[in-house]
Amino acid sequence: MNAEGPNADQNLAPQLAQLPKEAEAERFAEVNGVRINYRCYGNPSDAPLLLIMGLATQRTAWPPSWIDAFVRKSRYVISFDNRDIGLSTRHDDWPAPSPIGAFVRSRLGLHVALPYTLADLAHDALALLDFLQISRADVLGISMGGMVAQWFASLAPQRVNQLHIIMSASGHSAWPLPRAKMLNLFRRRQSHRDARIAAAEYLVALFTLIGSPAYPSDQKRLAMWAQAQVDRSMAGSGALRQLAAIICDTKRAKALEKITAATTVYHGSADILVPIPHGRDLAKRIVGAKFIELAGLGHDLPEQLAEYFASQLGTP
Repeated sequence: MNAEGPNADQNLAPQLAQLPKEAEAERFAEVNGVRINYRCYGNPSDAPLLLIMGLATQRTAWPPSWIDAFVRKSRYVISFDNRDIGLSTRHDDWPAPSPIGAFVRSRLGLHVALPYTLADLAHDALALLDFLQISRADVLGISMGGMVAQWFASLAPQRVNQLHIIMSASGHSAWPLPRAKMLNLFRRRQSHRDARIAAAEYLVALFTLIGSPAYPSDQKRLAMWAQAQVDRSMAGSGALRQLAAIICDTKRAKALEKITAATTVYHGSADILVPIPHGRDLAKRIVGAKFIELAGLGHDLPEQLAEYFASQLGTP
């Protein structure tokens, strides 16, 4: 186990990177019967890097500094909104499931009615690469996106060069649970009559709580970021459907033995949402996987780690 990352004593003021101007257009791909919003950055002739975002979080949550660092590392970066979030197809015709009900039924082996599984999200990602005529790619997933990346690499091992998984889990066990203060936040009632203001306030409270002690966020910029996310698209009931898909994804651990790509699992020592034992367990279940513990990292993507993660990609 390694403790890596830049010195936490460095200047912590986030720096917004300038993105390449030649690839700023949003596009949509009609795949698997759904409409997937995506965006590409960099030179299409460079090595592809597919980014898979986490639970109820839009692709625009990838920090510009990270994307810029990847592009400068000669990567053609593809990011997208998972279905049921952002500008991709929503399944609002399905009722919002109860997380507790989904947990109990799935653990009893009972059927839970959902419009998709995490494996379906992986198939969406595979179909997006087909749409873009990309045969192989490096894959980087965070949190739920790391779970989707696991399915991606197990369903189509021939399509993955490198697999990078940040702050995720194998699905083998729900334990250890998020810290109690996380559960208290989940139960918090809406604090404002205006749904958009309430949603932005919730995002600020969430990322303040799960953020990295070693890389604290500037609260003013965090508030601006949260409002921009809400203005683009509110999570709505898609968050509960994605959460239920995570809860019901009980067979992923067995599928991990099919992963053949060189894999690195990263996890922060200060993650209170997905505690670090989940990362250690995940790395043990993937043959040859390397585990890296990042001191002081919580459950967010600090601007200060952009160059570090870009350097982990190596030379194409």
